[in-house]
Amino acid sequence: MSRTKPVAELTREEAAEELNALAQEIAVHDAAYYQEDAPRISDGDYDALRQRNGDIEARFPDLIRDDSPSERVGAAPVQGFAKVTHSVPMLSLGNAFDAEDIDDFILRVRKFLTLGEGQELLLTSEPKIDGLSASLRYENGVLVRGATRGDGRVGENITENLKTVSGIPHTLPEGAPEVAEVRGEVYMSAEDFDALNERQKSSGKAEFANPRNAAAGSLRQLDATITATRPLRFFAYAWGEMSDLPAQTQSGMVGLFAAWGFAVNPEFRVCSGAQELLAHWQDIEARRALLGYDVDGMVYKVDALDYQNRLGFVSRAPRWAIAHKFPAEQATTVLQDIDIQVGRTGALTPVAKLQEVTVGGVRVSNATLHNADEIARKDIRIGDTVVVQRAGDVIPQIVRVVDDARPTGTVPFAFPEMCPACGSPTTRDLREDGETDVVLRCTGGLACEAQARERLKHFVSRQALDIEGLGNKQIDDYWAAGLVRGPDDIFTLRARYTDDPPDFWRYTSGARDKIGTLKDSVVKLFDAIDQRRDIALDRFIFALGIRHVGETTARILARHFKTLAAFQEGGAALAPEGGETREALENIDGIGRTLVDALQQFFAVDENRAMLEALVAAGVAPSPLAESENSGALSGKTIVFTGTLETVSRAEAKARAEMLGARVAGSVSAKTDIVVAGPGAGSKRKKAEELGLTILDEQAWLELAEKS
Repeated sequence: MSRTKPVAELTREEAAEELNALAQEIAVHDAAYYQEDAPRISDGDYDALRQRNGDIEARFPDLIRDDSPSERVGAAPVQGFAKVTHSVPMLSLGNAFDAEDIDDFILRVRKFLTLGEGQELLLTSEPKIDGLSASLRYENGVLVRGATRGDGRVGENITENLKTVSGIPHTLPEGAPEVAEVRGEVYMSAEDFDALNERQKSSGKAEFANPRNAAAGSLRQLDATITATRPLRFFAYAWGEMSDLPAQTQSGMVGLFAAWGFAVNPEFRVCSGAQELLAHWQDIEARRALLGYDVDGMVYKVDALDYQNRLGFVSRAPRWAIAHKFPAEQATTVLQDIDIQVGRTGALTPVAKLQEVTVGGVRVSNATLHNADEIARKDIRIGDTVVVQRAGDVIPQIVRVVDDARPTGTVPFAFPEMCPACGSPTTRDLREDGETDVVLRCTGGLACEAQARERLKHFVSRQALDIEGLGNKQIDDYWAAGLVRGPDDIFTLRARYTDDPPDFWRYTSGARDKIGTLKDSVVKLFDAIDQRRDIALDRFIFALGIRHVGETTARILARHFKTLAAFQEGGAALAPEGGETREALENIDGIGRTLVDALQQFFAVDENRAMLEALVAAGVAPSPLAESENSGALSGKTIVFTGTLETVSRAEAKARAEMLGARVAGSVSAKTDIVVAGPGAGSKRKKAEELGLTILDEQAWLELAEKS
């Protein structure tokens, strides 16, 4: 049936008829993609079908069908795989895009390690495969589990599928560690991909869009015999848990992987500095099309494992590795419109609506425009022909306007002075440096529906509460139906609607005894919500969506306050200027005034304090973070570093203290336990002496850290 009529103009009868057709059509495409691994339409066309279905359901919630695509949470085959919690998280890498970024990376590493000019720093270099990350766990030499990366902390058990992949041994030779977790990338070569598509074509099945999609679909199969028919390969390049590290370098470990029977990348190199890294990058970039498999850059790692251990991690990425991306692929298309979206913090973000185009194998119809200043600087106008690229091969962005193709009559884009969602005035914040921020923000706060709704989406996002069955689509639906307006409403859904659910939560067909009763999917949602009443305090704080509070700072705050009650009490006690609570927070390494200002402003809003109280009343009780497993002399201590450190860098000293369970502060107070004072220590050492605190020189500190 024709779907050209806008959803807003559909009659009730037309909506019901179209929802029936969409349910059947999407079910066919789901089966083709997830069960047969042979998609019949593009991802963009499939997404358009689901979007149309969702838009109609949002307008006519009482017409939602029992077999609605929106009732199916996630991909059916994926639900068949058990969850796996990685013993060592599979973290991501920071990105570099030019030679200057690589120089900065090496400089940061050398500075952190306090390496002199004459001290050698070896790094490994290898192609960054465009595939799917996997982790393989061996116990006593036998492959016992294979898992996807997932969100980095929890993946899916695909052991039997991975056993069919070329380059993955089922057993390790004698002498391998008792526990050995080998990690790498599953991919499909260009030659194998072409051959697979020829088979698909000859048998009348749809061809795959690209090798990565083909590999992904193959690993999704619940039936491992189907995966076995697909020509998948594996390159090993990293590891997770190891009961014993049998080598002292990255290159040594990769050499062992090869000896154990794993396929490793033949382009792997050890380089002595930026010049050699860049030469290798240029060589691979020039031969990129001839490698036989898709790559999107190079990965550089510090070779010495003792250096890697010292460098550690920052947030969700290692300090000792970086990905140097190849130039993004570009395409030309037409900018059809500019949509202004309002985020949870009130930020107005312009999004380009494009005539759909394929960029780097991905169909793109939206692109980021960043902010009003960016639009003005590039003079981007609706109707322009523009060059689009996927930034870092991920986020589409407009590179430039094709001036010669600009149609007559276009006008510069006027950014709204009022919020498009609620009509409140917009403003730009004044930064600490006295400059005006580039981002325009709605001043409506929680009175702005868009902000409140986006805040709810953040609250249930994967890094926050991660409630299964409650994502962006459901938040939009439940908001439209009036079921939720704040985070606390989520935790009262069962109590409010079990006995009198809205019609779209009831069975309307099927077994007679089920007609009118609560759907199983809704009961599962209620159970998933209940499981999140007890969640780690840092994830809960992050879920609140407080401006400037990311995952790392949420963890710092959770360790400082320890309980939700203390967080509420401390936040309410924050004064705009000065005060003991403010001073204590600003004194914590990694916090700072900007974040404390954001906390103070959050707790100054009556609705925010009331929301926290309502969550507690609804039975939400976040768990304190586990104390550091380290029980040495530094665990739980507050340390201040002052003066010049001569053996290690200040950054390494702080990182080492935190690894040993200590808290690093920026200033001395009566709550400080240890002051490490190097040459040049001034007022901080003097204050420590006045307070009678323990003062250590650098050597004494290193000895204490070694013992801990």
